[in-house]
Amino acid sequence: MSRVSTYLNFAGRSEEAFTFYASVFGTQVEGLMRFADAPDMPPMSAEDGQKIVHVEVPILNGHVLMATDMLESMGQHLRVGNNTTICLEVDTTEEADRLYAALSQNSTEGSGMQQMFFGYWGSCLDQFDVRWMINVAA
Repeated sequence: MSRVSTYLNFAGRSEEAFTFYASVFGTQVEGLMRFADAPDMPPMSAEDGQKIVHVEVPILNGHVLMATDMLESMGQHLRVGNNTTICLEVDTTEEADRLYAALSQNSTEGSGMQQMFFGYWGSCLDQFDVRWMINVAA
C-alpha cells in the first residue's frame, strides 16, 4: 500500500534523534540498520560502520519519520536543503517512474531511478528546490 513519509538526514545523530522522537510520540524505533550491516557498502571505518543507514519511527496517524546518517567519508555533507526529503513509497515501478519523470522536470539534481538492495529507488531536487525520494520496496 502506498504511503508518504518524511525522510531526514543527520550528521551522525540519527539514533539519538530517533530515540528522542520515539519518546516524544510514545512509539518505538523500528527498522534500525547500521552501515556495517547493509549489503554492498564500500569499505569504511569502524566508526562510520556504526552509524545509521536507515531507521524509522511512527509519529501521528500513520505518518512515519525515516532517517539516515550522512557520511563525510563518502562525500556527503549535511546542509539546510538536503536534510529533509518527502518520501513517496509506491506500489509499482511504473508509478515510481511516472512520478520521478514528472518531479524531475527542470530539476537541478537527481539520481535517476535504480535498483538498490532495498528496492527500486530514486531521488531528485525539483524545480522549486524540494527534495523528493521515490521507492518501491523490494
